[in-house]
Amino acid sequence: MRLHLWIETAEGLCFGLGRAMLLAKIDEHGSLKRAAEDLNMSYRAAWGKIKKSEEILKVKLVAQKGGKNEGYQLTDSGRALMESYFVWFQEVEREALKRAKELFPWNVKCHDRSPVEDLVLPAK
Repeated sequence: MRLHLWIETAEGLCFGLGRAMLLAKIDEHGSLKRAAEDLNMSYRAAWGKIKKSEEILKVKLVAQKGGKNEGYQLTDSGRALMESYFVWFQEVEREALKRAKELFPWNVKCHDRSPVEDLVLPAK
């Protein structure tokens, strides 16, 4: 079993697993460039996804650290959205697996690894 969960408005996709992972990688590296590289996407695509989410949500998700070339950090809103998304994803995935096992006649199991399993989120 593998789930695809995202939040969408009339303006389009505003947040999903890819964007949550992008924010986690920005948090890890302090760099949008390195985050994009880790996720095998271009800097331009990564920046575009963040800007689109910020535009739809009307909040800043990332901010530059110090000077222009010192990298990026998550805003409080960006961190809260990322963390909430990961909690939501894991809860929905756990419940979906439970129900699938109850409803289907075959052995249902999660994909080899949950996409959020390897992410190291900061302790609260």
